[in-house]
Amino acid sequence: MERTGPTVRFSGLLAAATAAVLAAGALVATAPAAGAADVDLARNGGFESGLDGWSCTAASGAVVSTPVHGGTKALKATPAGSDNAKCSQTITVKPNSSYTLSAWVQGSYVYLGATGTGTTDVSTWTQSSGAWKQLTTTFRTGPSTTSVSVYTHGWYGTPAHYVDDLTLVGPGGDPVVIPAVPAGLKTAAITSSSVALSWNAVSGASGYNVYRGGTKVATPTGPSATVTGLTPSTAYSFQVSATNAAGESAKSAVVTATTTAGGGGGGDTKLPARALVGYLHSSFANGSGYTRMADVPDSWDVINLAFGEPTSVTSGDIRFALCPVAECPNVESEAEFKAAIKAKQAAGKKVLISIGGQNGQVQLASTAARDAFVTSVSKIIDTYGLDGLDIDFEGHSLSLNTGDTDFRSPTSPVIVNLISAVKSLKAKYGSDFVLTMAPETFFVQLGYQFYGSGPWGGQDPRAGAYLPVIHALRDDLTLLHVQDYNSGPIMGLDNQYHTMGGADFHIAMTDMLLAGFPVAGDTTKVFPGLRPDQVAIGLPASTQAGNGHTTPAEVNKALNCLIKKTDCGSYQTRGTWSDLRGLMTWSINWDRFNNWEFSRNFDAYFGN
Repeated sequence: MERTGPTVRFSGLLAAATAAVLAAGALVATAPAAGAADVDLARNGGFESGLDGWSCTAASGAVVSTPVHGGTKALKATPAGSDNAKCSQTITVKPNSSYTLSAWVQGSYVYLGATGTGTTDVSTWTQSSGAWKQLTTTFRTGPSTTSVSVYTHGWYGTPAHYVDDLTLVGPGGDPVVIPAVPAGLKTAAITSSSVALSWNAVSGASGYNVYRGGTKVATPTGPSATVTGLTPSTAYSFQVSATNAAGESAKSAVVTATTTAGGGGGGDTKLPARALVGYLHSSFANGSGYTRMADVPDSWDVINLAFGEPTSVTSGDIRFALCPVAECPNVESEAEFKAAIKAKQAAGKKVLISIGGQNGQVQLASTAARDAFVTSVSKIIDTYGLDGLDIDFEGHSLSLNTGDTDFRSPTSPVIVNLISAVKSLKAKYGSDFVLTMAPETFFVQLGYQFYGSGPWGGQDPRAGAYLPVIHALRDDLTLLHVQDYNSGPIMGLDNQYHTMGGADFHIAMTDMLLAGFPVAGDTTKVFPGLRPDQVAIGLPASTQAGNGHTTPAEVNKALNCLIKKTDCGSYQTRGTWSDLRGLMTWSINWDRFNNWEFSRNFDAYFGN
């Protein structure tokens, strides 16, 4: 959130590739001659049948007739934004066997590699962009490896590259057989509208089908899924089957689950079914002008005081004070401010202290900072009689240390200490404590593609860094309202990029939070969807408030799609999220400046 005018802070995802980083992937082994019994196992390696057998990220892959190395077709792949134009194929192989992977490429910074080898995954690359060049590398499979993934990709910000005549030469894998029936199907998290399922992985399976009452409802690639769009207080039955190229197994034994009652749950704290959340500039002034607490209209159900800020980035010592008279001539007195808060609370409103914002960098890198955070935030809450806390950590407040790769068990001190601090506050104030978060898309939805510094290093370590915080606190979380503004394009669950400013962006970004998604594309590490009543859409109140302002008509389209599954445009949601909590905006002050357009539209849409 910004104190002043809008500033786009969507930083570049990847650091510029240094020669040392690139050289790390350039260990090209000399390929031995293939054995007499070896065969080429790659499917459609010359791309003569289009993209048959290949999976390419976003819309990066296309087949062209020129230039080609052999035959009449070749692959053209174009990096865009944070997409490196990766195309991959899973191939059946034999355990304990040697393979040679080769391809002809044209372009700068083109990579060829293999993962899932069971030994050491390999890659090679070329820096030159001239004529066709052959890339070759070798690997040996592990003792239980039956399939590997081969891939090509480019580099961020580079032009299109071309790939042709890709081969994987080695012993042919055993004939593919239909996989066994999955065992161990069980339920995990159950909410009013979703059931999380998991089961034992099946050898030889490339995917799974999940059935609800005999109807297929999901097709995950890993041994877990969350079925959404369910009715509260309703019993459901589930089964799962395993699939591969040979077909589908029989269905597993049935498990049943009953969804919880609508609403409620961790951190609900008796908000209205449709809530409007806004930030009040209480400690500073800007072009929107100062708004007194008593003058905030009844439309606002949650009022976040902006901002509590630290005495230094790493101190954890948070301070809050009303805007100085010299800056805000119409500021109320402390006594008037506290009385107005009590009046709002008596009317059923929640008033929170928001920590951070654009200028308030908070890094709880030590246990001392963690403890100072708990003590100082408690003092603010007690002094003003507040209902809870809003976490608006931005900039470099949260990042993941190298090697911290699993959002379910974070190890980075700034992440671990924040989680611990918030849990301490929740324990101190009890079940009525309101907890909200307002991360940027960079720290949440971008985690679908990138998480931390990545498997090769070089990525921005802040990518997806809110995910472990949200996940660890999901049972205490009242509302998550991601800032759908000041954002670059973000890839949605349809593997297409979505751009801020219209209904499509809010639909895709919100659907990701509710349906869940594999983090960094790893289907063994799926971020489970939140309850719809835990989610609100974050938007700027006016064109002056932030980049990505959305007109009321487009806001209503987004609400129609998410709540009613109408007006969805090209993006189709994974569920109908009828319990979506509402909207958040930056800010109440800017909405007042804009003649209350945002809050009036909210009231009109929901009939308030």
